[in-house]
Amino acid sequence: MAENLSVKELTLKKEREYLSPFAVKSEDSKGRLKFEEPCPMRTPFQRDRDRIIYSKAFIRLKNKTQVFFSPEGDHYMTRLTHTLDVSQIARSIARALALNEDLTEAIALGHDLGHTPFGHAGERVLSKLCPGGFMHNKQSLRVVDVLENNGQGLNLTVEVRDGILNHKSGTKPSTLEGQAVLISDKIAYLNHDVDDAIRAGVISAEELPSNVIKVLGKTSRERINVMINSAYENSLEKPFVALATEVDGAMKELRAFMFEKVYMMPTAKREEERAGNMLTSMYEYFIKNPERLPEFYVKLLNEYEIDTVVCDYLSSMTDRYAINAFNQIFIPKSF
Repeated sequence: MAENLSVKELTLKKEREYLSPFAVKSEDSKGRLKFEEPCPMRTPFQRDRDRIIYSKAFIRLKNKTQVFFSPEGDHYMTRLTHTLDVSQIARSIARALALNEDLTEAIALGHDLGHTPFGHAGERVLSKLCPGGFMHNKQSLRVVDVLENNGQGLNLTVEVRDGILNHKSGTKPSTLEGQAVLISDKIAYLNHDVDDAIRAGVISAEELPSNVIKVLGKTSRERINVMINSAYENSLEKPFVALATEVDGAMKELRAFMFEKVYMMPTAKREEERAGNMLTSMYEYFIKNPERLPEFYVKLLNEYEIDTVVCDYLSSMTDRYAINAFNQIFIPKSF
């Protein structure tokens, strides 16, 4: 007689039967910061993914810069399209290695929720301004723990929170699913940044280093496939997710090339200076006039230092909102 299992029970059964011994099973989650009754249909990680997708911070990603500030073309990457790209790559790696795809997807979708307007330029500016520094991975965790849901937070699982916090170089996620997202973030941004730079006429495909082309391929599609396959072949049935040495070396060479030719080019630096002046002016204004912050952030001042709250507000802004806010504060209105 066939088992009469619910949708959730079937998912948990499949996880027990098919996932790698190194994967995180949903029923083994360490839980949430605050106890909640389990959902009868969704696993904890599926529930986290849904909460992230419907959060305001996730929706705002569509109007935040990836590399090129306020690009006029329709096909440049934004922080949202980057996030979806990371999710797709990470899920491909997780599927190949029999890891938990739901956990992987939730981490990927939430990893950049705390990113600033104007891309990494905005992050560098806030890091200099805020006495305690500013890092988008830590801010992403603050978004899901404190700022979302009208200050109640999303109350995500320990595993998703760990992956969000530890998704950048120099950190180490405690789960293989988090490690898959960390690698996928690099794969995604390097390859679509190359495509955007070529589309913008900043570089040509022929300028890419010969060793990068030799190891990874000529096109974005080829490079992504090589990297995903490398993660699979190098990590199968092992307690880690990592690229093969040759592929990792080529990726680092491509990253160095992009910093030299794209990220630090004179045009980008000029735009970064302008964005920095805007954010600096607004930061100083709200430090001196905290009562001018939106009501939600004024209430946060009862619990948190003013510099933290001002950074909360500024980092939440989209590029367009930041420009409009600056104009409202500093540009005289005509009669």
